[in-house]
Amino acid sequence: MSKLLPGNEHPVERAARVIIGLAVLALVFVGPKTLWGLIGLVPLVTGAVGSCPLYTLLGWTTCSVKRHGPPATQS
Repeated sequence: MSKLLPGNEHPVERAARVIIGLAVLALVFVGPKTLWGLIGLVPLVTGAVGSCPLYTLLGWTTCSVKRHGPPATQS
């Protein structure tokens, strides 16, 4: 499952995505009451899961790299 949805978002970015997603999603219920607010589901879900498919596609990450095992030696 980690290959399908690798964690590639920093915790601060995840929180920002959830907040922005909820704010945009609120447009469905308050304000202009437009279905365009459903676009807020994208940042909400990616923030909740902690993985951005676009980041995965491009090979980007904003979270710190977790190393397992001994550090690599330089020659």
